Amino acid sequence: MAFTLDNVVPWGRTLDEYIAMFDLSNADLQKNILGCSDGPASFNATLTQQNGRIISIDPIYQFTAAQIQERFDQAYETVMAQVSANQSEFVWEHIPNVAALGAKRTEAMNLFIADFEKGRKDGRYQHAELPTLPFSDKQFDLALCSHFLFLYSQQFNLQFHLNSIRELCRVAHQIRIFPLLQLGSTPSPHPPPIIDQLHQDGHNPPIHPGPHQFQSPRHPKHKNQTHPHPPTPHP
Repeated sequence: MAFTLDNVVPWGRTLDEYIAMFDLSNADLQKNILGCSDGPASFNATLTQQNGRIISIDPIYQFTAAQIQERFDQAYETVMAQVSANQSEFVWEHIPNVAALGAKRTEAMNLFIADFEKGRKDGRYQHAELPTLPFSDKQFDLALCSHFLFLYSQQFNLQFHLNSIRELCRVAHQIRIFPLLQLGSTPSPHPPPIIDQLHQDGHNPPIHPGPHQFQSPRHPKHKNQTHPHPPTPHP
């Protein structure tokens, strides 16, 4: 049985994973960044310690740190059991085994929880969600969306994805989304029609191979997990 989840779960990544997933350069990390659907990632906390400029948004930020921790703890056993039962769907290279994955996710959660209340007071963690964001046009240099759009293609339809990506195009000069695979390690059906529509909107969304791979694609035409660096509007 392939890996599957009924709902979006709070499952955060670390700064080094964000750098690898989105192929972020040192110059990228100095930009004004929006982290979209970041959940309990430690990316914001660690980048802020390095004098980065970032706002993270997620619906779970309406809850307290203790409530988010509780939701993570509840999801942890389910996700880890699914990973253990479907290990062939993953590439055990950067993360060598299931135990190391659990430790990585717990590390991210602990850093996030320690930073959350201060970050929320500072406005770095904001309760908001796609497809409507409370930001002005082109407020950010770069918007990143990790493990939400496309990953949950069965839970969110094509129109939701298109509306969400258009909204990210509105608030940021450039957006990057990772991965293009949905749960179960099969290609999402949404990118081709979305890319066609974005071209009609005047954007040019390329797809780039990323240096990070964890889901193992189960389709012969998708040998490498990829992410779009797009959409970047034409001048």
